[in-house]
Amino acid sequence: MASLLGGQLKAYPVSEEILINVTLMETRVALIENGLLQEVFIERHNKRGHVGDVFKGKVVRVMPGMEAAFVDIGLDKAAFIHSSDISKIDAEGFELRNDEHKNVDELLREGQLLVVQVAKDAIGTKGARLTTHITLPSRNLVHLPRSQHLGISRRLIDEEQSEHLFAQLNKSLAEEGVEGQGGFIIRTAAVAASKKEFKEDIRFLKRLWNKIDGRISESDEVKKVYREASLYIRTVRDLITPQVRKIQVDNQTSYDEINQFLEDFIPELEVSVEIYEDDRPIFDLYAIEDEINKALGRQVKLKSGGDLIIDQTEAMTTIDVNTGSYLGSRNHAETILKTNLEAAVAIARQLRVRNLGGMIIVDFIDMLDLDHQRQVQRAFTKALEKDQARAKITSISELGLIEMTRKRTRESLGQILNSPCPVCFGRGTLKSAETVCYEIFREILHIIRAHANEVLLVTASQIVVDRLLDEESDILSELERLIGKTVKFEVEPMYTQEEFDVVLC
Repeated sequence: MASLLGGQLKAYPVSEEILINVTLMETRVALIENGLLQEVFIERHNKRGHVGDVFKGKVVRVMPGMEAAFVDIGLDKAAFIHSSDISKIDAEGFELRNDEHKNVDELLREGQLLVVQVAKDAIGTKGARLTTHITLPSRNLVHLPRSQHLGISRRLIDEEQSEHLFAQLNKSLAEEGVEGQGGFIIRTAAVAASKKEFKEDIRFLKRLWNKIDGRISESDEVKKVYREASLYIRTVRDLITPQVRKIQVDNQTSYDEINQFLEDFIPELEVSVEIYEDDRPIFDLYAIEDEINKALGRQVKLKSGGDLIIDQTEAMTTIDVNTGSYLGSRNHAETILKTNLEAAVAIARQLRVRNLGGMIIVDFIDMLDLDHQRQVQRAFTKALEKDQARAKITSISELGLIEMTRKRTRESLGQILNSPCPVCFGRGTLKSAETVCYEIFREILHIIRAHANEVLLVTASQIVVDRLLDEESDILSELERLIGKTVKFEVEPMYTQEEFDVVLC
């Protein structure tokens, strides 16, 4: 965690805790850092995600114009695969290393069976995104069973450390007798892993792939051949670091499974796992429920008095930084700098809490001082380092904007917990009562041209009828005189502000 002090970031020791809430309906996991919610994961049991699951699917449609294909993997919506995510497999079951681009209709044909892994869950109207590049994670390694590639996490940037880990991996592969039998990537969590731990992971991953490969071979139909671990096990596998001091879980079965996983795969890790038995709900600790509710709103208040306005659309997310009521005790430029520095840290946290992905535009308050711009850029980059999701950011533009992308694999918090508004259909606004009144007037003028009835009945919401009889009464009277007909009104309590009917009587 970092705090702002005179425009600088002051670091404090990091202490993390994981809270796990398991009920009949869902599993929820919260990552707490120094008492503040950093990430929340929710998995509802009736619509569990499929990222990481492996399927034997069938190509149902090849689309050369899009360089993609739709694949039936047994879900409600056909999944989508792009040509860049398709690899040819040689006779030994490994991906052919050929950089030559091939069109999708050269790679796939309709009716073809294909082994794929879900890279992104279905979001909104889009089906799941697939890849043929299969990856299986363990605590320290990611296995690439159809590749010969050996690599290391980009987060491990120390050259000497990387060379040591590569040496450990190569020795482990040689001693296990599996050199050339699949690729491996060293994960960030392996920073202090021993050769023994590498060998244990290699044996586990090879056994896992052999089971999956057997299921693939024995089936000639669409089916799931591997399902990723449950949310709380994935959390322990992927989020546990030396900074995590304690895990609290409120379900006995989950508690037992977590302890068994730690004993089997991370026995050296000094972390306290506790069963939470207090009458008070576990997510009441650290006010997590309140934080989740706040994360569903547009506005985020900053301690300085400024705020963030966060708008998520299907195409992108925009984040606007405002000074609000904060005036500061120094000059205007220092006030802006302090607000932007605080916002940089807050934005990085909100991206994690809300799980916002895809294209993101951050509109910092304009800074003329280039040094101030560099300070904000460094603070934002530093704050993003703890994020598990891969992100790319640009420098601050002349307009004070930072463009960035953040890897999106699952729905955002808002997409999981909210549903599209049936009134505004996702616009976030409604037509004003005035606008609806004028639409009604135009509809009346349209109807009377073709019909001779003397009376028209307008049915609308209370707020629209009230406006017609009050603020718009002069226009209404002139309209009745112009058309020579009587207009009556009726309130329909079930109508939204935008709904109305004009009928002949």
